[in-house]
Amino acid sequence: MNTVQTLQQLRAAISQARSADKRIALVPTMGNLHAGHIALIKQAVERADFVVASIFVNPLQFGPNEDLDSYPRTLAEDQSKLFDAGCNLLFTPSAEDMYPQGMDQHTTVSVPGVSAGLCGGSRPGHFDGVATVVCKLLNMVQPDMALFGEKDYQQLAVIRKMVADLNMPVQIFGVPIVRDEDGLALSSRNGYLSAQQRASAPALQQCMQAVKAHIKNGRNDYAVLFEQFNTDLQAAGFRLDYVELRDALSLQLADANSTQLVLLAAAYLGTTRLIDNLIFEL
Repeated sequence: MNTVQTLQQLRAAISQARSADKRIALVPTMGNLHAGHIALIKQAVERADFVVASIFVNPLQFGPNEDLDSYPRTLAEDQSKLFDAGCNLLFTPSAEDMYPQGMDQHTTVSVPGVSAGLCGGSRPGHFDGVATVVCKLLNMVQPDMALFGEKDYQQLAVIRKMVADLNMPVQIFGVPIVRDEDGLALSSRNGYLSAQQRASAPALQQCMQAVKAHIKNGRNDYAVLFEQFNTDLQAAGFRLDYVELRDALSLQLADANSTQLVLLAAAYLGTTRLIDNLIFEL
């Protein structure tokens, strides 16, 4: 596996792969890789001939009081994991390379509709930052496909809409959530949890499973279900950000015609914000 830092180096490596008629996959990440990221790489290895991963902690998607400065940077460990998983090329640009005119002067990409509410409501401007950096990476690499985790369900919907709206010639694949043995969705931010918080963290998914079971059994009094969900979460030490039931395809609020559903939630455990979702059918 080669590691490159500049756009010139990246394009040279991509050109070489293209000249060999290789099918190219991109897996964008912010590093501090865990088994969920590696699942993306392994899926990419199965689907493509040449796998490119990127590691870039994107300042544009962090709010003013978020964890940009403290976000874990573990390049050496990440390189080893990517190599073992079969990645062919790692792109590690600097912020100066990605935003040479500065972030305040940079063109941004905004994806209306699916970016509203949920994490978009809690983190204003976040999805503009995500869409901008993913758009740039797709233009830089020009892959045949790109893979993203379903844990960030709204992010995946934003990227799919951006690609469709801008007629970008790339397939977008979602990869199912990878969970720890106790059900907690893997996340780079799980490392912020204390031992006591980590022991409590699976309650988020467990409470979501209870709501899902009630809905599948025919209950549609969502306000009552969500109130109980909040009560149960608080008992486990969480502070709820949001919980919503949406149509899994459109990401609009679920209605009587919705048969493919996604239950989405975000909650704070201490200062750490955890997100999760459950996809199911009625």
